[in-house]
Amino acid sequence: MRSFLSAISFLTIIPVPHRYAVERTNLSKTSIFFPVVGLLIGLFVSGIGYLLYHIFPAQVATIFVVALLASASGALHLDGLADTCDGFLSARPRDKVLAIMRDSRVGTMGVVGIIFLVIIKWTSLANVSAGARWATIVLMPLTGRTALLVMMALLPYARSEGGLASAFLGHNGLKWWGVCIGIVLLVIISIMGFGRVGVIITATSLGVILVFCGYCYGKIGGYTGDTLGAICEISEVLPALMALVILRGGGAL
Repeated sequence: MRSFLSAISFLTIIPVPHRYAVERTNLSKTSIFFPVVGLLIGLFVSGIGYLLYHIFPAQVATIFVVALLASASGALHLDGLADTCDGFLSARPRDKVLAIMRDSRVGTMGVVGIIFLVIIKWTSLANVSAGARWATIVLMPLTGRTALLVMMALLPYARSEGGLASAFLGHNGLKWWGVCIGIVLLVIISIMGFGRVGVIITATSLGVILVFCGYCYGKIGGYTGDTLGAICEISEVLPALMALVILRGGGAL
């Protein structure tokens, strides 16, 4: 229970009793619960979304849904995405990329990255059919939090001097168990929401996650807290994109 509440404390802005607040030395033990926290975020946001879509037009309601997904973590992952865009798109050597990513200031590429991702997330989800929208909303944060574990399980930590994300080093077995839990949840919800084609959504999402992990390894030799935020945000948009492609292509629910 302590590790589960610590995971909630770390991944969301939900207040938990002080004795369960996340401790840096125990962060790696909480990782197995990341997909479960993602699932809970998705269920909560889809519940609020159910009301919003009955009050506002789909385009307007989706803006609120996207805002809820971002605010669930206090926009922490969007910040990581911005820093990753600034570093990776700077065409600098590895050490300089890491230095740029550590800079607290957001550059042009970071702003552009956030704008593009939010627009893609908004327009994709807004155009998913109403019957598939609820499963899509649940899948989005679940996919993002599962992606965190995939990256941490596959890649080494990239910074020699340490950082917040270095607290997740160790307990790799728990991370792989968390990945398995996340994949099982993704498959179940995808099939519930989309039928057999739901497996395609999950498989494609996992494929993109692996490609991005490889890209990060090639750029900086591993992961940082910023790349974790980036992969969470990028992965979160994949279910909406894939649902839109499949349904527009004639895929059956």
